[in-house]
Formats: sequence, structure tokens, C-alpha cells
Amino acid sequence: MVDEDDSIETDVLVIGAGPGGYTAAIRAAQHDLDVTLVEKDAFGGVCLNHGCIPSKAYISATDTAHDAKQASEMGIFADPVIDMTKMQEWKSSVTSKLAGAVEKLCKANGVTLVEGTASFVDEHEVRVTYRRENRGRSSVTFDRCVISTGSRPIQIPGFDFTDRDVWSSRDALAAESVPDRLVVVGAGYIGMELSTVFAKLGAEVSVVEMLDDALPAYEDDVTRVVRKRASELDIDFHFGEGASEWRDTDDGIEVITETEDGVESVHPADKVLVAVGRQPVTDTLGLKNIGLLPNGNGFIETDRHGRTSVEHVFAVGDVAGEPMLAHKASKEGTVAADTLADKPTPSDTRSIPAAVFTDPELGTVGLTKSDAEREGYDPVVGKFPFRASGRALTTGDTTGFVRVVADGERGTILGAQIVGADASELVAEVALAIDVGATLEDIATTVHTHPTLSEAVMEAAENAQGHAIHTLNR
Repeated sequence: MVDEDDSIETDVLVIGAGPGGYTAAIRAAQHDLDVTLVEKDAFGGVCLNHGCIPSKAYISATDTAHDAKQASEMGIFADPVIDMTKMQEWKSSVTSKLAGAVEKLCKANGVTLVEGTASFVDEHEVRVTYRRENRGRSSVTFDRCVISTGSRPIQIPGFDFTDRDVWSSRDALAAESVPDRLVVVGAGYIGMELSTVFAKLGAEVSVVEMLDDALPAYEDDVTRVVRKRASELDIDFHFGEGASEWRDTDDGIEVITETEDGVESVHPADKVLVAVGRQPVTDTLGLKNIGLLPNGNGFIETDRHGRTSVEHVFAVGDVAGEPMLAHKASKEGTVAADTLADKPTPSDTRSIPAAVFTDPELGTVGLTKSDAEREGYDPVVGKFPFRASGRALTTGDTTGFVRVVADGERGTILGAQIVGADASELVAEVALAIDVGATLEDIATTVHTHPTLSEAVMEAAENAQGHAIHTLNR
């Protein structure tokens, strides 16, 4: 770690050590470039410390407890006791281990690490304000730069994250006790994942969403499966309502919502979690000093190599636009690093999968049938239900299905939508198929291990061709 110094000179400056930033830094160093990585909070970024990893740790822990309670059909009878303090300690140990590993990997690859906030002075210099107390500033001069400052939760009027009873997703993941009543504002992937976690921890959960459905980015037959399971967990949905204010009551708080027609509703709670999305972090960068301004959505625009309108400055990850996914950031980080090392490898966002870790999980990649039709394809669709999967039956969870979409003329795989156990893992096979231009025949004739859930992907490909074995062909 670098101590305070008047000036640091480097080939490549990376601002932000999240998945996009530390990946860019390591890859650039592997190209024998001198790399300096500046991070203002914690190595690994929001994903590792306050987002992806801690939320999945909580999801795994609460799933374990919930599954044990529901296993009587298997002859297992249990009533687990949840110790939130112990769960927090375990979750923190996971994030600390990974953050430490990121720091060690950076150092092992020769990356110079600086703890502080970087702001551009001009096109080849930043000023770093150190995060430690009683520290001053220093400058870093660079030839090329990668911006990877990530995103933060969006606040809505009247719900300030500094208020005691208003949670951001970060606050929810740091909670040391479970509120009896939790109102969640927003039914996107963050709101739905955390609603599921707290419902399984025993909270009475109400979800308020201005739109008319949960997970609006996904197809209805996919989200319907998740909504059904959420209802079984007694999660209460209130669609068409926007949160307008909250106030204290004698026994907690109440959240006031309003419809487009002005009809108000009152939702009693002990905490309110605001999960209406995330916004890119650019306000600390001093972008105007290099003539680089965010677009109307707050993102820094780039080409497919990550290069901004300032030729030697790149941007990757959440700050560079949708989809705001950690694995997309990592891919963009390597692409940018390769490009600035004169070894360009353009990024292809079509084969970037997305996953939602609800119960059950969602995994999607590429085009839906309607997407394919809009792009001029004559698509064919194959579907396989997990209720017909031998492996799913042995796990006790047969909810959901695999659906693959292909070009009807050539059979080339265009996309997939998976809802069910381990959907986040299964979707990788289809992402690879899209990336290499594989066909339905390629997947269908690849021998899949039996009994596994991945056989459902093979069967869906066979179904699209009209010759699935374990489900009816229609």
C-alpha cells in the first residue's frame, strides 16, 4: 500500500477497485504496464463488500434454514434457530476473505494500491484525497486511465438513508436483528432478493411497487413462478403504488403510498427498505476538468472497447451503463485493459447472462422469443419443465422450467430463460452456446451427465427440434 507522497507516476491509473476496476488493473499489469489502482472504500467494491457476495451469503444461509423447515416430506423434521449475530459474523468473514484475496492478487501482479478518492485535475493528472484521518493529498500522473467507480442506491424524496428506520440495501445486509414488519419499496431484483431473505428470517414483508408487476424486466411466465413462491412465503404485494412519505407511530412507523389516481394507502412497519435501483457514481471525479460529461442517464458513454470521448480514458462497469452487473464489469475491465495495451478484444453484451437469486432463481441470456421476432428472426422455442427432471425430483424442488430460443432457419441459439433451482448456474451453458454460435443440435447431441439439472437444457434444445424424450413435443 502506498503511503502519502507528493506525486506518483504511472502508465495506467484505475479509479475504483470493484469487479471492473481490479480486473482491469490486474490485466493491464499482466501486459507489463505500470498500474496504480485507487480505491476510496474497500477493495472489491460494492459487489464484494456490500452487494453481490453478502446478499448471496444471506440467501444461502436463510435458504438452509428454510429448507430444513420444509423437509418433512423427506422424513426430516427440524425447527432451526437463527442467530443473526452469528450469521453476520459468518457473512463478514466471507467478504473479508475475498477482499483480502483481491488485495493480495493486485499486489502479486505488481499493481500499486492507493486508498483514497481520485479527482481529475486535467487529462493526465488526478488529485487523491486520502481516506485515512490526518492525511493530505497527492497527485497521480498517468498516460491512460480506466474509470470504474460503480454505482450507489437511488434515494427517493422523503426517504433519507441517514434516517434510523430507512434502509438502503447496504443497511439491510448489515442488519443485526430482524424487524417484525418490513416494507420494501421496489420489486426489482434487489427488492425481491431481500424480501425473500427477510421473509425466511421471519419478518412480515410487504412489497410496494409503482409498476404492475414484480421483476418487470422479465417475461410474465418467468416472474409468475417467483411471485407464486413469494406469496407462499406470505410476502404481500401492492402494485401500482408509489411510496410518498413515512412517519413515526406509537409502535413503529408507517409508510404512505399513493396510486397514479391519488389514492393513498398506509402500510405499518418497523423498517422500510428502499430498493428502487442504482445510479452511477461520477460526482467525485471532477469530469468537467477533462471535458467528459455523463449522458442524460448519468452514465459515461463508451465504445465497445470501453473508450470514452477522451481517447486515453476508459470507463467500465456500472458507471458505463446497463446492464449494471458485476460480471459485465469484469468483462469490460479485461476488454479495456487489453485495448489500452494495444491488444483489443471488443465486448459483446448479447451473451452476458443475468441472474436473480430469488426463490426460485432466474437465469437469462440473449433474446426472448419476442426480442428475436423484433430483430427479424423466425424463432423456434423449446421448453422443458423441471417437474420432468429426475434430478429435480430428488432435490424436492421441481418448480420452474428451461426455455431456449433459436433461429428457426439455422438453429443457432439466440437466448434462454430459466426459472428454477440453480438457474444462475445452468444459464452459463447457453451463454457459451451464444458466444460460440452453437446450434440446437450442438446442445442436444452433447452428452449431459445424469442425473443433473443441466439435462433440462439439453431436453429443451431437443424439444425445440421436436424430439425431446422426457416431455411432450408440441
